[in-house]
Amino acid sequence: MSDKRETLGFQTEVRQLLQLMIHSLYSNKEIFLRELISNASDAADKLRFEALASPELLADDTELGISIEVDKEKRTLSVTDNGIGMSRDELIDNLGTIAKSGTAEFLQQMTGDKQHDAHLIGQFGVGFYSAFIVADKVSVETRRAGLDKDAGARWESAGEGEFTIEDIEREDRGTRVTLHLKEDQAEFAESFRIDSLIRKYSDHIGFPVSLTAIGEDDAEAKVVNSATALWTRSRSEVTEDEYKEFYKHLSHDFADPLIWSHNRVEGKREYTSLLYIPAAAPFDMWNREAPRGLKLYVQRVFIMDDAEQFLPLYLRFVKGVVDSSDLPLNVSRELLQQNPDLSAMRSALTRRVLDMLKKIAAEKDDYQKFWGEFGQVLKEGLVEDHANKDKLAKLLRFATTHNGNETQDQSLDDYLGRMQDDQDKIYYILAETHATAVASPHLEQLRSRGMEVLLLTDRIDAWLAESLAEYEGKTLVDVAREVLDIPEEGDDKAQEDLNKEHKKFLEKVQGVLSERVEAVNVSRRLVDSPACVVASDQDLNPQVRRMLEASGQELPESKPILEINIEHPLVTRLSGETDEGRFNALSNIVLDHALLAEGSQLPNPAEYVRRVNAFLLNTDDGVKSE
Repeated sequence: MSDKRETLGFQTEVRQLLQLMIHSLYSNKEIFLRELISNASDAADKLRFEALASPELLADDTELGISIEVDKEKRTLSVTDNGIGMSRDELIDNLGTIAKSGTAEFLQQMTGDKQHDAHLIGQFGVGFYSAFIVADKVSVETRRAGLDKDAGARWESAGEGEFTIEDIEREDRGTRVTLHLKEDQAEFAESFRIDSLIRKYSDHIGFPVSLTAIGEDDAEAKVVNSATALWTRSRSEVTEDEYKEFYKHLSHDFADPLIWSHNRVEGKREYTSLLYIPAAAPFDMWNREAPRGLKLYVQRVFIMDDAEQFLPLYLRFVKGVVDSSDLPLNVSRELLQQNPDLSAMRSALTRRVLDMLKKIAAEKDDYQKFWGEFGQVLKEGLVEDHANKDKLAKLLRFATTHNGNETQDQSLDDYLGRMQDDQDKIYYILAETHATAVASPHLEQLRSRGMEVLLLTDRIDAWLAESLAEYEGKTLVDVAREVLDIPEEGDDKAQEDLNKEHKKFLEKVQGVLSERVEAVNVSRRLVDSPACVVASDQDLNPQVRRMLEASGQELPESKPILEINIEHPLVTRLSGETDEGRFNALSNIVLDHALLAEGSQLPNPAEYVRRVNAFLLNTDDGVKSE
């Protein structure tokens, strides 16, 4: 064994996290113990799993557990496990750096709001550092299972800019974390205080957690927790608080979950599941490559974190445990992919989550909170999970013209309940912002007739509408498409008749704008606006086209269709314009305004400004024949 001792600097992100954690979590400082016991439990789980293939790792020490010692006189608290342990390099990697994707994004989301930041810190999984809330020095001694006793290592830090690392001789495998408590945190060296915290936060841990009070009359180690994995117990035996604390242990979240479901399946396939819906979205939810999934156990033996095979990607926010009696103990991610029973389990667990969401949806305020956090990712299910399309459609929420606000709180059933007697379509508009959608000229005729329109402004909404297509027998219709089927009223004329009646004028405008538009038609959808642009039924929606082009995709050239409101004063002026240059300029201005209202970027903004200035000044500059 070398006597090598180094002083190393924390990674910049670790230093930032330490400061944020100490200030954000101070009001809830007692959770440090939950985090340390949770880490110790994970270490024991990992050893038990590795020992399946390498039984010699357990050696003679086969009873896994966690022991806690408090020393009131020395003002110390230690948490020791006989789990997998760490090598010197692992100790540096795990406690000196954060090798985790999304670190920068995580730090950017820190706001200074203690409640918000505490939630983020928990989900980022850096609970070890919470020890510095109550300790002015932390020491970690460890040896990895399978290594010789002279392969131990000690890590120490005061939680500031650096830490020391040195080689030590350690008889036992596993890890011992010792907290040198701050003077004003001496309460955490009191045995009765720690006893109550173990019962509060860690009773569900599946390994015995013992407590020893050094220097007290009764200094023998006593097992404090029930030492039974919570999901293996009957639902009638588990309290609501125990379910909440297990969720926090599982997810490292500091907030209560919205809802959970504990279920045991017997028969052809036997497994137990405990699933949770969090109250807030993880900071990396939009990273579809981030680790996600359920914690997998087989016959109560931990197998892997983040087993993504049990739920579809759009439910990646769900936390929980699956414990199977049928899968082999040596199951791997590759074997999971090949297991014939997995598809049935995946389908059943997916339905269970959707049923949980249906239950939340019955409480409008609770579901609004859920939708605000997870609505966009749930929409992915309409595109990816056709088997559950009907269940998912019931769970969708939208902003609509019914109340005009930006809140997505209206269901499709709400929409159907307000439909007019002669209406057989569900109308929607796609836009990049709520303001653009509400102000769109495409809504004018529908609004004048009291017909409601869904306002779709999320990036995924174009694909959602295409995948949904219809609901309860009602077809979804994009109001910005060429053919808009609105129930006719009184003297309404068909599109073909309107175009025929104004054929000469339309052809003249088309001649001016031939390089910019596919066609010019008289509009049946406008009331107050002079014009709008629509996409043909064969073309991509403009919002979709812009997104695809922004992502680097090359698309074939496409021109919109210009629809004009033949009764609008500006169009009346245009039709009566005899000067060719002014006719051409005004035709282009009408089109430019229609594109701006739709949210498009003008191809030549400077040319547009020149034309408008000329008209405002009533000059011929900029309105000559083009």
